[in-house]
Amino acid sequence: MAGALLSIPEAILNLALQTPAYMLLLIFIFLIGLGLVTIFITLHLIAPKPRDPYPSEKTYITTQPDGNVSLPRQLPCWYDRWRATSRLQETSSSSSYSTIPPGFPVPQDDGLIEPAEVAISVVIPAYNEADRILPTLKEMVEYLDEKFGRPASAGQSRPSSSGATVKHHRLVFNKNKKERGDKGESGPLGGYEILVVNDGSKDSTVQVALEFSKQTGLHDILRVVTLEKNRGKGGGVTHGMRHVRGEYAIFADADGASRFSDLGKLIEGCEDVVDGSNRGVAIGSRAHLVGSEVVVKRSAIRNFLMRSFHFILMILTPPATSRIRDTQCGFKLFSRAALPHIIPYMHSEGWIFDIEMLMLAESAPATPVLASDGSIIGTSCGIKVAEVPIQWHEVDGSKMNLVMDSIRMAIGLAVLRASWMMGVYRRRLS
Repeated sequence: MAGALLSIPEAILNLALQTPAYMLLLIFIFLIGLGLVTIFITLHLIAPKPRDPYPSEKTYITTQPDGNVSLPRQLPCWYDRWRATSRLQETSSSSSYSTIPPGFPVPQDDGLIEPAEVAISVVIPAYNEADRILPTLKEMVEYLDEKFGRPASAGQSRPSSSGATVKHHRLVFNKNKKERGDKGESGPLGGYEILVVNDGSKDSTVQVALEFSKQTGLHDILRVVTLEKNRGKGGGVTHGMRHVRGEYAIFADADGASRFSDLGKLIEGCEDVVDGSNRGVAIGSRAHLVGSEVVVKRSAIRNFLMRSFHFILMILTPPATSRIRDTQCGFKLFSRAALPHIIPYMHSEGWIFDIEMLMLAESAPATPVLASDGSIIGTSCGIKVAEVPIQWHEVDGSKMNLVMDSIRMAIGLAVLRASWMMGVYRRRLS
């Protein structure tokens, strides 16, 4: 029996030697093709495909001046309008840029988005966060009140008592302000909104948020959106980002691990990398804390898994994303113009959604590069990402299973990258 088994490889070798070379090549190509087709079909079956939102998930509740909770109200949605407009534009010819030198790619004008109504939109994904969300909201509102003030009414904003606002220093942002002034609107945009995306919580997260809104007078500023079925952190963030009204949109974890007053640093970082179409991303980074007491006192297994995941990340992600030292910090800011190039194409709803956001930013279509006089002198591909050091501290109550979720993240990253590389995921509207 053993002799018969040992003779099989020898028989295969003799058959291969007797087969013409061109036949071996054809067989090799066929096997490679069969393997690729098998991988493609497998990815179609296992790659995440987000569901459409239910009608109730496109509404929100908030507190009213009389102290009662409002009936569900329609949630503003730039995404729906953008999608309808983009579908109409698919049948029309692309805009021409006569000043772009020959050989440069012509940017596609798919980044149109309705104007902002407030300065800052904050999205907080929340799943059973009743015990941790209150200190986060307090810190958040204190900072936002001081720097941006509260909207006095729809479309207008009331400056804070100190008159402080975050000033822009980039030409493209100043140009927007000038355009607003030409239309008779007053000064820089102010005010803010907070969207708490309740991801199917079983505890009193919603009641805690609404009680805080009632006590602090955040009527129609703090809005609670409830998802009927749990979608994961990535799904909650993506859903919230589709409904923001701010000139900037940031998502922040409900645990308050990141110091919210570092928002100003992120805005400055975003403006430092913004391009001619106002597109820019700034992400909070904890990389500077490596070696500090905050990281050293973690368990050895946690630090090992962190370094292992970062190594896998460098291998599997595109160049710009692979150079980012901290992709997982839950404190990321987007300019409004960057949103249509990222949010509509999101698929991941688990822990690795941050990486897909960064990959989509890196692969965003080209945009014109402006000279100091406003003329177009070329194009720039991708949306630049600023990695900004922030203050961060460990908070108890994490819902992450260290070992199992690390394994799921590694597998999810491989599936995500393969799906984009093989065309399972594409920049398309359907």
